[in-house]
Amino acid sequence: MAYTTNPHLGKVRRDAVRLVKYRGWSMRDVARHVGVEPSTISRWCKHPWATGWHEIPTKSSAPKTHPNALTKEVVTAIIKKRLGHRRCGQVVHHELKKEGLVVSLSSVQRTLERTHLLKERSPWKRPHDYTERPEVTHPGALLQCDTVHFVLPDGSRLYVYTLIDLYSRWAYAEVAEKISAHASVEFVRRARAAATFAFEMVQTDHGPEFSISFTQGLWLAGLTHRHSRVRQSNDNAHIERFNRTVQEECLDRTTHTLIHFAAALADYLPYYNGKRSHRGINYQTPLEVLQRC
Repeated sequence: MAYTTNPHLGKVRRDAVRLVKYRGWSMRDVARHVGVEPSTISRWCKHPWATGWHEIPTKSSAPKTHPNALTKEVVTAIIKKRLGHRRCGQVVHHELKKEGLVVSLSSVQRTLERTHLLKERSPWKRPHDYTERPEVTHPGALLQCDTVHFVLPDGSRLYVYTLIDLYSRWAYAEVAEKISAHASVEFVRRARAAATFAFEMVQTDHGPEFSISFTQGLWLAGLTHRHSRVRQSNDNAHIERFNRTVQEECLDRTTHTLIHFAAALADYLPYYNGKRSHRGINYQTPLEVLQRC
């Protein structure tokens, strides 16, 4: 059907066909009723969808051909390159250029998108804001925070909050029965009170205990929250290493109860910060690094 901007014209065509085929109206009477020529009603009645029960859609106004359109050979080459090794549009464009096939990158991208060969981002996936990672030049510039969970014999769980300063390797940990955004903010507050330096930015993973409520809680406390990058496992390397160390040297040797974990951490943290040598800071202890700052 001819192009129009009227969104209801499909229903008008359907009703006109119904009057002719099921009500016995003549095409001339229907044309007078609708306000079009009788020949238009005749074309509507010959449409493949002219059953009287389905809307007859308006034809697209998009041109069928274009003088600058890519040739079939170029389109086939783009699709073949994409299906061969599943490389991105930039690589496909570069490989075609090396083979002497001149085509713009935007044309390659449009072709892949039109043929549904590009992986589209899910509209339901939550976007992750990226905060620039600061230069760690002094204590408190960047700290990493995480949680470790332990499954007890009765099926319940215990959690251990952990935090480490990337500059001095000073660490802090607490045991908890439950974790939440509010509990995480309170943990950082207590760690801040125990430290001898000021906190500036705290980095975490994307766990529910570090959600937007945690971000807002840190903001109210004058701190900045940074999420680690998605699918970048080494972003939280320091805290993951501390999690392993505190388990191997302390928690795995302790009865898995809230009271025993709390007592073990109270004994272990002074040793970790004040006596244990760290290769990452030239065999110094975290307290020795802090004393020199």
